[in-house]
Amino acid sequence: MVATAKNIVFIGPMGSGKSTIGRRIAESLSIGFVDCDQELELRLGVDVNLIFDIEGESGFRERENRMLTELCNREDTVIATGGGVVMSAANCAIIRQRGFVVYLEIPVAAQLDRLYLDKKRPLLQTPDRNEKLEALAAHRNPLYQQLADLTIQSTNRSLATMTRLVRKSILDVWTPNGRNYA
Repeated sequence: MVATAKNIVFIGPMGSGKSTIGRRIAESLSIGFVDCDQELELRLGVDVNLIFDIEGESGFRERENRMLTELCNREDTVIATGGGVVMSAANCAIIRQRGFVVYLEIPVAAQLDRLYLDKKRPLLQTPDRNEKLEALAAHRNPLYQQLADLTIQSTNRSLATMTRLVRKSILDVWTPNGRNYA
């Protein structure tokens, strides 16, 4: 457990709520928030889909690593990562070193419901989303679990309830720089 980590880093599959919950946690703690993929898009002026189209997944992952390294060097920041961030041992090492890691766990059926209309995510551009999400879950979920300091089920709760639960769970164990966030 990294009780003195400088940042809170949200990991988990697409659609688990990393950005939504992360933003609300940051607001409730009066600290910064950044979504790694959104920051990459903002700086490059193109969306993740185009990066995947032009540079392939490996090119995107290189950019993601550089962005993650920069973001994790901040302090008192909530960072929402992309779902594939755990595919790189270097990313996992950066996250482990600089973050209190919150894994938002979600079953594939709930992901399918949440992502039903999503057309932006490159890995969902497939005829069988269920098959793709099942394959991703089989490979990535053990990596999320291994990296996590805290795992929270991200289903069957309202956004307000989920935010309160995550905030309380984090504050039970996370107190960086001696600050009191209660």
